[in-house]
Amino acid sequence: MSIHSSGAPVMVASDLDRTLIYSVNSMALVGSDHLAPRMVVAEVYDAAPLSFMTRTAEELLEGIVERSIFVPVTTRTRAQFSRVRLPGSGHGYAVTTNGAVLLHDGEPDGDWSRHIQRSLGSECAPLDDVLCHLRGGAAVPAVLRVRTAEEYFVYSIVDRQALPDGYLDELGAWCEARGWMTSLQGRKLYCVPAPITKEAAVDEVRRRSGSGLLVAAGDSRLDAGILELADIAIRPSHGELDSDSFSLPNLTVTSASGVLAGEEILSFVSGVLAETLAPLP
Repeated sequence: MSIHSSGAPVMVASDLDRTLIYSVNSMALVGSDHLAPRMVVAEVYDAAPLSFMTRTAEELLEGIVERSIFVPVTTRTRAQFSRVRLPGSGHGYAVTTNGAVLLHDGEPDGDWSRHIQRSLGSECAPLDDVLCHLRGGAAVPAVLRVRTAEEYFVYSIVDRQALPDGYLDELGAWCEARGWMTSLQGRKLYCVPAPITKEAAVDEVRRRSGSGLLVAAGDSRLDAGILELADIAIRPSHGELDSDSFSLPNLTVTSASGVLAGEEILSFVSGVLAETLAPLP
């Protein structure tokens, strides 16, 4: 890899859950307990720690925030995202609600919100139509709970093993005909309007910030777009994209999985920044 700065700032856009931060159930630690990495709490919920990263990962992220335009990118709603504490939290840009909400210094950007509303009104069936489809005549017992995210999209908690054969394909086709898309991540089944994407919001931040090189990281199908948009991309060796054997010419896959993959991702990004920002000989 031989990359040097063009003078424009480097932008780093990264998914959060199972990319940078990990719940207890997603850490995938192996080996003896005394060899486990030191951890820091990245999220507290109901007065209890919920998500973590390694201490080394936090230190690496501190350096990345100082040397780049770091943009957290998440499917979490604003309320869910507000629980996460990372270096640089509350400053600069952040993308939440799968790209429906663009935060700047912690506040929603009105211009972006109006752009999203115009796109939804002209290109997509109403959210209530999707809710009625999931809860009405097409409902299946394997879809346990149906919820909305800030009235922008729908996600359901499902019993994956009990989903009828062909259900996901049928739902995907039904949604696509109405300007929506679907994604199954773990036990969550997402139905999202097609204009609401992480990559569209990241591209807008890139335009506004005048960034040059874009480095991106993510683990799920909803992250594929930001990896494709990036000049340099990295994903962990776990998650939906790993199951799909997702590959790009500019994509690196971590050797580690679980919480140590998050540390490896940040080490990789830090190395990119070191080479990009190094003075030419």
